[in-house]
Amino acid sequence: MHALTKTSLSIIILAILIGTQLAACVPVVLGGAAAGGAMAADRRTSGIYIEDAAIELKAGKAIADSLKDSIHVNITSFNRQVLITGEVSNEANKNKAESLVKPIENVASIKNYLEISPNSSISSRTKDAYITSKVKANFIKENKFAANYVKVTTENSTVYLLGLVTHKEGDDAVEIARSISGVKTVVKIFEYID
Repeated sequence: MHALTKTSLSIIILAILIGTQLAACVPVVLGGAAAGGAMAADRRTSGIYIEDAAIELKAGKAIADSLKDSIHVNITSFNRQVLITGEVSNEANKNKAESLVKPIENVASIKNYLEISPNSSISSRTKDAYITSKVKANFIKENKFAANYVKVTTENSTVYLLGLVTHKEGDDAVEIARSISGVKTVVKIFEYID
């Protein structure tokens, strides 16, 4: 019976160890499934979806490494169209930021909306994040198009909309964004598919 207890104890310990290792896989599997689901419902191909993420990372790093504290920048890429928003210290740095993005592989076009002004405050950035979340939530609430057809970014209360949309979807997205309290302006950067 003593040998059976040792064997049983070994099996229990082994089962616990395996169980803890498998539990760590659950968030990875679920996260991957969520990203896969987002890609499946997106009008971009999975390859373009991944390229957009890579463009955002590479462009953000290139600008941060080169311009350091003289810029606050947000990079948004949708279907290889790159949107640059934020604040920069002068016109030369605004142009330099764009020139750093141009050579990145797979960039199709660049929209440079950097403003020459002091960097935005944390409260301004928090307000922008709130506006973005409200726009996205209202896309879902209004249910006029699949919410992930339009990518939303907000800078200094200006909402930028990117996406592969029909003219009607684009118009609906603009109207929904304009209806959000605190939105100053809505800028369309759409590619139309109709």
